[in-house]
Amino acid sequence: MQKTLILAAHPNLAASVVNRRWLAELDKHSGYTVHQLYPAYPDGKIDTAAEQCLVEAHDRLVLQFPVYWFSCPPLLKQWFDDVLTYGWAYGSQGKALQDKTVALAVSLGAPAADYRAEGKIGCPLTEVLRPFELTMRYCNADYRPPFTFHTIDSNAAYDDAARALIDQSAADYLEWLKHLS
Repeated sequence: MQKTLILAAHPNLAASVVNRRWLAELDKHSGYTVHQLYPAYPDGKIDTAAEQCLVEAHDRLVLQFPVYWFSCPPLLKQWFDDVLTYGWAYGSQGKALQDKTVALAVSLGAPAADYRAEGKIGCPLTEVLRPFELTMRYCNADYRPPFTFHTIDSNAAYDDAARALIDQSAADYLEWLKHLS
C-alpha cells in the first residue's frame, strides 16, 4: 500500500470548518500521515532536513490548504522555499520528487461558477493553481488534478444544509485519496 503524506497548512484550524472536518475524517483511517505545518512550526522556522525526510518516507504528497488571495497560506509558501531545495527537489541531482504523486486538496470560499472567464474571479481555478502545478512539474513530480471544495465562506453562518455539504466533502475527499495514484 502506498503511503500518503497530507501536508496541512491552515493558519487558524480552530476557526476552520472544511479543513478541520477533512482532517477529522482522515484521523479515522490508517494509511495517511497528517502533518500540520502551523502547529509544527509556531515560530515559522521550518526544519528543512526533517521535512525532506518526511516527504522521502512517503509515496504520495497532498498539500491541503484554504485558498485565499489566490494562493496558499504563508507558511506553506515558506515550506516550498525552504524544503524544495536545489539538489534535493530539482537540478541535475534533485530527484526527491521525481515521479512522486503530488496533488492539492483545497477549500475555497467562492462558488465554482466564479472561477471561469466570465465569472467574478475571471479565470478558471486551474489558472489560479498553476504556480503549484508548475512547481511540482519543475521538480519532476507526477502532479495530479486537485480535490476542491467551494462555497463555504469562513465568515458565513452554518446551517444543516451546509454541514451536510461539508460532511459529504469529507467523504469525497477520502474517496479521492483512495484513487490518487
